Order: sequence, then structure tokens, then C-alpha cells
Amino acid sequence: MNNEMTPTVSVGIMVYNEETTIGRLLDALLRQEVVCAFLKEIMVVASGCTDSTVEIVTAYVKRDERVKLIIQEARKGKASAVNLFLSQASGEIIVLESGDTIPLPGTFDKLLRPFEDPSVGMTGAHPLPINRKDTFMGYVVNLMWELHHKIALYYPKMGELVAFRNFVRVIPEDTPVDEASIEAIVAKKGYRICYVPEAIVRNKAPETVRDFLCQRRRIATGHKYVRATQKFQVHTDPPLRILRVLLSEHSWGLRDTVWTAGAIGLEAFARMLGNYDYYLGKKKHTVWDIAPTTKNWNEG
Repeated sequence: MNNEMTPTVSVGIMVYNEETTIGRLLDALLRQEVVCAFLKEIMVVASGCTDSTVEIVTAYVKRDERVKLIIQEARKGKASAVNLFLSQASGEIIVLESGDTIPLPGTFDKLLRPFEDPSVGMTGAHPLPINRKDTFMGYVVNLMWELHHKIALYYPKMGELVAFRNFVRVIPEDTPVDEASIEAIVAKKGYRICYVPEAIVRNKAPETVRDFLCQRRRIATGHKYVRATQKFQVHTDPPLRILRVLLSEHSWGLRDTVWTAGAIGLEAFARMLGNYDYYLGKKKHTVWDIAPTTKNWNEG
């Protein structure tokens, strides 16, 4: 039963062909014990799905009245799906979770608790890859997320799982980075943005160089877009900030040194491709390419 003083929460999950993870994600959400808020609804927006995602979600709709399915016949990009969700979400607090992530038990209560402070407008969880660290790409993605985590402790940076007050009714339809665009809107309203490191959400990062470049290229393009159109810079965007954290806190064995150099080279190349896409208009990434290895949770 919802207490009148307890804020209501609407959860939105944007999916495109997420049959391998959507069931596990919905199970994890329905098991969340949330004390500080009332989980009112979980809305899945299925955009142009061609696998069994819709059928899986439909089974959950029949099992729990909080789960709702919105079908977007054509895939128009994540921002379009987010706006469709926002137009129907009725909770006082909105949660957006990527369809290929899994929150740990207790994550939602930790993520939502900072909203007890009326100055807080947005919170972000701590993404933690499931990828092994004993391969080159596993090392690269774990290093990247660890650097993002350390920066976010001082300069909040959102991604994968975020929550915000329900005054964001629409985001730019052509943004390739929805969380960053929401950050910009919240910051402009004068609210605080909080990183919640103890709110853990597991994700599967790219396993191949191709998938890594595909993902990071899109994000680099998106950060340029947000900075130019919304006058907001994501805190992990400045290269010198990342380099300072890397040099001050990283261990430097021989293998780590070589692999770290490779990671720097890949990130630099991805950013160069992102600049190429943004400034020359070669690719907007509104409907972005899928990185297949981020969907396979059985390996990594």
C-alpha cells in the first residue's frame, strides 16, 4: 500500500531485441525491496522487435499488474522510445534502465533515497561490467568503467540506470545519449545531480574491438551533440580529467602498461570517429548500431 508521503515511481525500459536479458531484468526489478518509494509501474517500450522480446514481456504483464508493454512498431531510436514512455509515465520519480542490464538487490532503494532531499533532481547508479579482466578487451572495458566510477565520485556522471524527478517531459529526439541529455535538463533547472556508488547495476561491456569502437564512437558523437545543443559537458568528456585519474590511481605492471596504452589508443580513435561523425554529419547515431557482444551474458 502506498503511503501518501511516499513518492511513486515509474520505471521505463527501452528495448530492441532483448530476449536474452529482458526476463532476468524484469525478475530483478520485481524482486527489488523499495522502502523509500512506491514502485507503481514498470513500462517496457519495445521498438521494432523481431525476436521474442514482446512475447516474454507479455507473459510478465499477465503475471504482475505493474508491468506494462508499449509497442513501437518501427525502431526510431532510443530517445523516441524514451519520449513515448515519458508521455505515459505517471510516477513522481522516473527511473530509466537499459534493457541489457541487471540491478543488484537493494539497488533501487539506494538509488531513490537521495530524493528525500528536495534539492536533488537526478541520481545515477554504479555500472559494473561482468566482463573478465584477464583478456585485453575485458581489461579495457573494466578500466574504462573504473575510471568513470572514480570521476563520478567527485563529478557525477549518469549512465545505464538513472532516476529523476518527473519534470522532464521530453528529450531531444535526435540525441544519441539520452542520459546526458536528461542531465543537461536537470542541471539547467538548478537541481543537484547525485552519483550513488552503492547502487550497483551489472552490464555486459563490448568484447571485441569492433563493438567497443561502435559504442564509444556513438557516445563521443552524442557528447558533442549535448555540448553544442544543450550547452552541457558530461564530466567524463574532458580527456585531461580522465588522464589525471589514470596517472594518480592506476597500477603499472608490464601487462597493465601495454593494455592501458591500447585502451587509450582505442578511446582516442573512437573519439576521433565521433568528431568525424558530428562535424561532417556522416552519422547521427539516433538509431544506433547494436554491439552484439554486449547482449551475450553467457560469455565474457
